[in-house]
Amino acid sequence: MDAGTLVLVHLVQPKEKYWGVLLALGPAGVTLRGLELDLFDDWARQQRPGAEGELGVSTLFVPLHRVEKVFEDARVGSVTSYAERFYEIVGCDARASLGIQTPAAGAPVSSRPN
Repeated sequence: MDAGTLVLVHLVQPKEKYWGVLLALGPAGVTLRGLELDLFDDWARQQRPGAEGELGVSTLFVPLHRVEKVFEDARVGSVTSYAERFYEIVGCDARASLGIQTPAAGAPVSSRPN
């Protein structure tokens, strides 16, 4: 998986699930800009124009020994991806609300300060 891919990350010890954009994946671990999966729907609703945001995303590094699985956030049959759900709720690409600038072809992904 490349930087800029929207992913779901399952962790162990303790069990946690995160959704967000992959910033880096290497032998030391995973760097992700996102939030706990349980907060996704509330966070997405707060991204609508005029809504007040109480939840935010953060940049998180997780050591590889805690990573159980990393999935690309993609549609599976009739089950929509989280990115598609975000678009249905907010009407824009989730990467903008994650503070990620979509890179030009070949350019590195960078985070924008909030």
